[in-house]
Amino acid sequence: MDLLVPLVAGQILRIIYYSTGILLVSIILNVITQLVFYSRKEPPVVFHWVPFLGSTIAYGVDPYQFFFASRAKVSVLRKYISSLISSQTISVDGNEFVLNGKLKDVNAEEIYSKLTTPIFGTGVVYDCPNSKLMEQKKFIKFGLSQTALESYVPLIADEVTFYIKSSGNFKGKSGTTDLAAAMAEITTFTAACTLQGEEVRSKLTSEFAELFHDLDLGFQPINFMLPWAPFPHNRKRDIAHARMRAIYLEIIQARRDAGLTDPSPDRTKGTDMISNLMSSIYRDGSPVPDKEIAHMMITLLMAGQHSSSAISCWIILRLASNPTMTEKLYEEQLQNLGPDLPPLEYKDLDKLPLHRNVIKETLRIHSSIHTLMRKVKNPLPVPGTEYVVPPSHTLLSSPGVTARDARYFRDPLKWDPHRWEERVEEENEEDTVDYGYGAVSKGTRSPYLPFGAGRHRCIGEKFAYLNLEVIVAMMVRRFRFFNPEGVEEVPDTDYSSLFSRPMQPANVRWEVRS
Repeated sequence: MDLLVPLVAGQILRIIYYSTGILLVSIILNVITQLVFYSRKEPPVVFHWVPFLGSTIAYGVDPYQFFFASRAKVSVLRKYISSLISSQTISVDGNEFVLNGKLKDVNAEEIYSKLTTPIFGTGVVYDCPNSKLMEQKKFIKFGLSQTALESYVPLIADEVTFYIKSSGNFKGKSGTTDLAAAMAEITTFTAACTLQGEEVRSKLTSEFAELFHDLDLGFQPINFMLPWAPFPHNRKRDIAHARMRAIYLEIIQARRDAGLTDPSPDRTKGTDMISNLMSSIYRDGSPVPDKEIAHMMITLLMAGQHSSSAISCWIILRLASNPTMTEKLYEEQLQNLGPDLPPLEYKDLDKLPLHRNVIKETLRIHSSIHTLMRKVKNPLPVPGTEYVVPPSHTLLSSPGVTARDARYFRDPLKWDPHRWEERVEEENEEDTVDYGYGAVSKGTRSPYLPFGAGRHRCIGEKFAYLNLEVIVAMMVRRFRFFNPEGVEEVPDTDYSSLFSRPMQPANVRWEVRS
C-alpha cells in the first residue's frame, strides 16, 4: 500500500506533464496558423491563443464589447462562425449582407432548429421549410390586424391594473420590488389575454406559470449544440412542453366537439387565434394539424412575452435612474389625455410621443437579442472585399452594434429618449418585398433594427410597441420609481441566456402616487 501511493502520484504527474505539453504545442501551432498558414480569401480571425475556442469566451461574456474591440472580420470559432464586423461592415451594409441574403445562400433553420424545436414543438417556426413558416406567419397575422390591435389596448390596461392591485409585489404605499419577476408575470398575462384568448388566460394559474418557467429554461446557449443532453433544465423543458401542448390540445378538441371552429367576430374579447388557426388551410389544401396549432400557440405565448418582459424591465430600471423622465411621462398623459386620466384607448397612443420615444430608446440600447445568425450554404463573396465566406460557416449579424455606433447616434451609450424628437427612422416604401405573408419593408438599411430584418423580421413589432406603451403608461399613472439606496446606475446586462436581460437582482423602489 505504501508503494502504491507514489506510483499513483507519479502517474498523475505524468498525465499532467503530457497534457500540458500537448496544450502548449496546440497553442504554438494555432498561433503559427493564424500568422502564416491561412487562406487569404477567407475572413481572418481575431488573434487568439487557445485553438478551437478562439474568441468564443470573450464574445459570450460581452458581445458588444467584443465586437467593438475587434473591429475586424472575425471568426469566433475558426471555420465555424464568421462575424462581419469590420469598420466597413459594422454598418447598415453588414446587416444588409447577412439579413437580406438570398434563401439559397443563407439559412436560419439549420442554426436555430436545434434550440427552438424542443421548446416550440415540431412542424413550426424553424422545424419546417421556410415556405411553410411564411404561411404560418400569414395565419398569425390574423391576430395582429389593425382591428385586433385596437381591441388589445383596454385588455392590456386592465391586466396591468389587476396585477398591481392583486400582486404582493406592489402591496402598500411604497416598497422595493424584484422588477424582473414582476414584469415577467405582467407580460405573460398581457400576451395571454390578447394573442391567446380567454380560455388560455383563465388557465394561467400557478401550474401554468411554472410550466412556462420550465419551458423558458430551454433557451440556454449550450442547447445550440447539446439540445438532447440529459441536463436537469432540459428534462424540465421537455416535461413542460408536453404538458402545455396537452392543455392546448384539450382546448382545441373541446371546441371541435362543440362545433366551434370559426374565428369569433367579437373583438371586444380579443382576437380568437386558436379558432383562426383551426380554420386555416395551407396552400396545398391541407388543414393545420391540431398538434401544429398547439405548437404555434406555445410559440406565440413565448414570443409575445420574452422581448416585452426584458424590455419593460429595462424601461422601468431606466426610469428609476431618471425619476425626472417618469414625471415627464406622467405630465404628458395629464396634458394630452386629460387631468382625470380616462381609460386608455388605441387612439390615445398617438398622443403620447414621449412614451413611444422611451420605448424606442430602450430598445436601441437594450435589444433583447444581440446576435442574429445564418448558416452559409454556398460560397458567399463579401461585397467590396476579396473575402469569400465558405459553406459551413455561420454568419453573425448584430444590429445592436450599429445602434450603439457613434457614426449613427451621438453619445450612443447615453439613454436619451429626447434624441428621437429630432430623428425619424423612415422606411422606403419602395424597398418592400412579400415573403408570403404580405408586403413588408426589407428594413436592413437602418442602423436601428430592434426587431431584425428580412424574411425573419419579427411580425409582432407593432404589437410589441403597443404592449410596452400601454404597460408603461399604466405603471407611470400609478407609481414613481427610484433606484434602491446606494444604487446609482442600471444593472449590467446578463448575456448568459439567448435573451439579454438585466443582471440580477434588478430591484427598484416605488411609491404610489397620491
